[in-house]
Amino acid sequence: FSTNTFPAWKLSHPFRFAAHNGEFNTIEGNINMMKAREYLMNTDKLDAEAIKDLRPVIAEGLSDSAAFDCALELMLHTDRSLPHVLAMMVPEAWGSRKHMNMNRKSFYQYQANLIEPWDGPATVAACNGNQISAILDRNGLRPARFCVTKDDRIAFASESGTLPIDEKDIVYKSRLWPGKMISIDMEKGTFQEDDEVKADFVN
Repeated sequence: FSTNTFPAWKLSHPFRFAAHNGEFNTIEGNINMMKAREYLMNTDKLDAEAIKDLRPVIAEGLSDSAAFDCALELMLHTDRSLPHVLAMMVPEAWGSRKHMNMNRKSFYQYQANLIEPWDGPATVAACNGNQISAILDRNGLRPARFCVTKDDRIAFASESGTLPIDEKDIVYKSRLWPGKMISIDMEKGTFQEDDEVKADFVN
């Protein structure tokens, strides 16, 4: 259940695309800005009446998790990949990062004009049917660990040891750092960490 609302079945995980550990402390601003943009939505794929049916993007009374899920779903219909959308919504801390790659910094500067960061503390996992991605917000105050086994299984959880995996079967283990993500492409059969994932849309 969501941690910042009264427990109710309609607020429980999983949602359509995302589930998260933590809370979005910027939720009121995120929801208000999504409302402010609703009347600017436009696409060649839908007529004006169909676009009206998309409003409100975020219904009243939803938890922060469900509100994020609604915004994520809308953004996924803009022909961006799941990792791309997550990087837009949950960006790294880039403003004062003097040593950040300029292409990456320019990406975040541009995206900041389109959507505000959904700031946690939160770890978000999401799936669009073909890709599974997980990201830790830039505050980094939620644990997020993963391991890869010899038989190509990937376990991702807030803590190590969540699943009974023998240490001798693990070929690689690590954690998510603030603003970083991992992604699995089930069609291609690939597993990528942050730099490799973001190279697809940052460069």
